[in-house]
Amino acid sequence: MTAFTHVPRRRLHRRLALVSAVAAGGLLLAGCGGNGDAKGMDHASAKESTASEATAGSAAGTFNDADVSFAQMMIPHHEQALTMAALADDRASDARITSLAGQIEKAQDPEIATLKSWLKDWGKPERASSGGMDGMDGMDHGSSGKGDMGGMMSKEDMRKLEAAKGPAFDRAFARMMIDHHQGAITMAKDEKKNGRNAKAKKLADDVVKNQSTEVATLRTLLDRL
Repeated sequence: MTAFTHVPRRRLHRRLALVSAVAAGGLLLAGCGGNGDAKGMDHASAKESTASEATAGSAAGTFNDADVSFAQMMIPHHEQALTMAALADDRASDARITSLAGQIEKAQDPEIATLKSWLKDWGKPERASSGGMDGMDGMDHGSSGKGDMGGMMSKEDMRKLEAAKGPAFDRAFARMMIDHHQGAITMAKDEKKNGRNAKAKKLADDVVKNQSTEVATLRTLLDRL
């Protein structure tokens, strides 16, 4: 009886030892598998992070120095055009001049907002740090079309336009706005040639087309005033 019960105990001990070994091996394999999953997760996270950075970059849009310069110069250029257009409200005597001034305001005010939003997305200031573009100093480029912002009116030009009324204003406005538009067209053509940002190049194309049409209209009006 004693021998009969002793044999099962040995077998039981062997079975317990075998179960323990299997369990230990399972834990070891699980541990190795866990490390592999962690590495896989880290790799996936790195890919997701890279993808997020790429998405953020594409949201801002690919751009170069020409795009930045175009936006920084066109903002004060448009702002001066709006100032000139606003003077027509109570100074112009020809309804066609008043109508054209309204068209300029309607087109260029939203473009200023767009240009500012691009510079913000690109992490660039609205005004260049040099080149006489801070504040209203850009007007000192004069109406000769010289300088980076061609067509900008000088302070003296603006004073003369503000002082004029009736037919005298109409003629002065037409002459100055032709020069002003031609300066913008030149900058826009440079952007189309040298820029990289698709949206900026599209806006430049719109500037060339729209303002070229307005120049033709202004020249016709000037001949009749």
